[in-house]
Amino acid sequence: MSIEFLWRLPMHGDGRKAHDKHTRGEWNTSTGARVAPRIDDDTFGYIDYLSQVARAAEISGFHGALIPIFRFTDEPWMVAAALARETRRLRLLIALQPHFIQPAYAAQMAASLQRISRGRVEWNVISGGDPVAQRGYGDFNSHDERYARTSEFLDVVRGVTAGAPFDYAGKHYQVQGGGLLEPLVREDVPRIWLAGASDASMRVAARHADVHLTWGEPLAKQREVVDAARRAFEANGAEREIRFGMRIDILARETEEQAWDDLRRMHATVDDATRAWSFAGAAARSGGSSESVGAQRQRTLTGGATGFDDLVVGRNVWAGMSAIRGGPGCVLVGSHEQVAERLAEYVDIGVSRFILASNGHLEEAYRVGEEVLPLVAQAARTPVTARAA
Repeated sequence: MSIEFLWRLPMHGDGRKAHDKHTRGEWNTSTGARVAPRIDDDTFGYIDYLSQVARAAEISGFHGALIPIFRFTDEPWMVAAALARETRRLRLLIALQPHFIQPAYAAQMAASLQRISRGRVEWNVISGGDPVAQRGYGDFNSHDERYARTSEFLDVVRGVTAGAPFDYAGKHYQVQGGGLLEPLVREDVPRIWLAGASDASMRVAARHADVHLTWGEPLAKQREVVDAARRAFEANGAEREIRFGMRIDILARETEEQAWDDLRRMHATVDDATRAWSFAGAAARSGGSSESVGAQRQRTLTGGATGFDDLVVGRNVWAGMSAIRGGPGCVLVGSHEQVAERLAEYVDIGVSRFILASNGHLEEAYRVGEEVLPLVAQAARTPVTARAA
């Protein structure tokens, strides 16, 4: 089995404290202490810091980098275009929603960036989970309608990329006499990463996914997710081999004690203001609740616990990261060897694509790349290669 590791880029600030206290980059306006100047600084701005993180990931052996999107982040296509000229091998996993752009034009943009990056573009296609956030983007479709739109979006992208003439008549999209022309028609469709655990999402993934992506959970629960996805893909007649991917944070040190001590210090920076600022707090203030099945699973991991020790939900697994940096809850905590062993256990149940992260992203890209990743293949019972083309 080939195994690939990606690094998440810090698109909404960085540092070793809670997310509203990040000190790197111009994104955080609530603190006066900064490591990196503002984005308009003429010597070293935030895009320069992102470039450093991307190059560190490439140097350290990561296969690619996720470029996430939220309403408070820079646009991933723009960042990917800038980083395409700063890196040489690192694949650029761009998060996008079909609602953002017409699929024929998205195919043209992707082909152009494929040419610029020499074929390094991938897509994390998001159908949307929080209805309040979706309405903020002008998207009022229901959960299942969004997934149906995603399926049509990808149908059109594949058809347009195959060349002219291309016609399509769907509920959400229509194309007449479309199709990419020379030289763009020579480029490949980006590899597609799709998330979701609902019936609607599984139908779309069975048809279109190259990688089925989930947020990380303790091993037994992750096995349930993988097994359920396999059954769903079989029931929906998947005709392609779909890899399983997992998004999880890493906190690895020379010893387990050092790792837990560092995590405790990071958690100690979370206060009431942090919780009010957090993604969950913002959703509660606006009356929103995620329709994502994966997000709902994350919330059930802790049973409402908030104490540090109560958030240990598995061997070397802590589920309180949402309070520190928003997003998914789990982080693998331990020595370099322990974290590699935990990652290898996920490999053994079928996960072969990992999106990892750790604050601060620059130093930790080197640490994880040098100290953890080389140990994973050694620890896995399933024969793996550490990097795939």
